[in-house]
Amino acid sequence: MKSNYIMELGALAEKNNIIQPAYYSKYDVKRGLRNANGTGVLVGLTEIGDVHGYIMDEGEKIPVEGRLRYRGIDVEEISNGFLSQGRFGFEEVAYLLMFGKLPDKEELEKFSGLLGLCRSLPASFLEDMILKAPSNDIMNKLARSVLVLYSYDDNPDDISIVNIIRQGIELIARFPALIAYGYQAKTYNMLNKSLVIRNPDPNLSTAENLLLMSRDSGEYTKLEAEILDLLLVLHAEHGGGNNSAFTAHVVASSGTDMYSSIAAAVGSLKGPRHGGANIKVNEMMSEIKSAVKNWSNDSEVSDYLARILRKDAFDRSGLIYGIGHAVYTKSDPRCEILKGKAMELALSKGRMEEFELYKSVERLSPEVFMGIKKNSKDLCANVDFYSGFVYEMLGIPKDLFTPLFAASRVTGWTAHVIEEIINGGRIIRPAYKSVINSVEYTPIDNR
Repeated sequence: MKSNYIMELGALAEKNNIIQPAYYSKYDVKRGLRNANGTGVLVGLTEIGDVHGYIMDEGEKIPVEGRLRYRGIDVEEISNGFLSQGRFGFEEVAYLLMFGKLPDKEELEKFSGLLGLCRSLPASFLEDMILKAPSNDIMNKLARSVLVLYSYDDNPDDISIVNIIRQGIELIARFPALIAYGYQAKTYNMLNKSLVIRNPDPNLSTAENLLLMSRDSGEYTKLEAEILDLLLVLHAEHGGGNNSAFTAHVVASSGTDMYSSIAAAVGSLKGPRHGGANIKVNEMMSEIKSAVKNWSNDSEVSDYLARILRKDAFDRSGLIYGIGHAVYTKSDPRCEILKGKAMELALSKGRMEEFELYKSVERLSPEVFMGIKKNSKDLCANVDFYSGFVYEMLGIPKDLFTPLFAASRVTGWTAHVIEEIINGGRIIRPAYKSVINSVEYTPIDNR
């Protein structure tokens, strides 16, 4: 009775909520806040991140090599800076995004030390809020944990900048524990595995703590920690227009608390069109590995990619996941940086044959797309294309792919909330045009 009635209600809702596509053109509505040429509608200003993938020339979109800048500094230069010195970079990037300048050695040491002091969860939080209420999806668990932290804060509703910064630092520091413990609670309660709980180490980096607490053994190599740290750096920020950062802006503009803004951003990032994309890449590549007999044969690989585009293979969506991006055209700089480290890790793990298959799919996909779609649109691999493969080589389960993205992006969200509170002053409220005519009320006995 209940399920049948809900099915009926679902059909009724579908029938009465369809907007005719012609209305979008008639009223010049920007669907998805996108212009007709695919560019984003300009809705705000930011100094935090800049995503550059094309230039406009007399109304024409001209593809260029991709650039990502944090506070105006090219992320490639930032990455080369800490990688060349053999040190971790995520904490440096968190400082840069939140405070608008690169820290000197003393500032970085002091900030990293503060993060270390804030890594532990409040007393009884683990037992009462995580272990007693496990979730099948770690992102949902993470969002709930963020909201519950409100109840453990002595001053949760104060949105002064000093208090917001304090809350942001605590959230950045605690995300590794929230994620690792949420995963351990799931595997213990739902997969009948041993419960392994480790305290965060205040003297370790964010990447090291993630590996320490999420792995049963608690062990990791220097190369593994370095590559995870690089992934955290590359995912930390992507401009104010990405879905989760924009969500943080929208929620913060209402004047609500920090925890509500960050939890909403977590919910946005969970979606497969946003933070969950690397899982789809990983699943797609697993099918390609099984279906294509000779990975080094371009014709075989191309034929299978064509089947995917024709909705005849994988999930029948017609999408080659990890190929193409809303902004980047010729290249995604994050992908270019990560690809080199992915090869280094593949060499150390004896998985170069798989890495070469990834490179073949990246190289062949634009050609196949042009042949099937008859469209010369510039396509490049995005960061999701290699990140899932890297996570897999690091022995990280799929359950943690998107949560690790969140552990990084919480820095960008925090910076955007700070920026919104300082510069906003008005609640973000776009308009929706009603396209239904006036309808008279019908008394219940006449319906």
